[in-house]
Amino acid sequence: MGAIADGIMAYTQPLLDQTDGSVEQLNKALAIGQVCFNLALLPEDERDRGLGELRSSLGMNDRDFDAFRSSVVLPMIRRHEQMFPLMHRRNSPGLGFGGWLTVHPYADEGGTKAARAIPYPGTRPYVPCPCNSGRKYKFCCGRRGR
Repeated sequence: MGAIADGIMAYTQPLLDQTDGSVEQLNKALAIGQVCFNLALLPEDERDRGLGELRSSLGMNDRDFDAFRSSVVLPMIRRHEQMFPLMHRRNSPGLGFGGWLTVHPYADEGGTKAARAIPYPGTRPYVPCPCNSGRKYKFCCGRRGR
């Protein structure tokens, strides 16, 4: 497996350990792990909306969903924050929800113009591009930011 798949499997391992090993339960555990992974990437104010959508799709009553939320979803979100701390830092180039598409600090001086997104701000033009394309930054993501 690749590094990303290994990371997701390590993240989902507590859910996988709770199954009986059947394909059906393993698939459910992986699906729940994927949902929790995606919820963890959302800003906290949007997370509640995502949880509401999850509740309606699972067809649980309020009490059962609250128990599921507190015993499975919230611990998995905390686990994500511990395992992937850089993904939770705002405006970290190349990482996380603040991700590679961050707002340049001088793009909105005075508040009159809309802020323009610049990929990998601060990257020098002739270094290899942080997106791992193999091209120089100036000819890859640096061009898209102009």
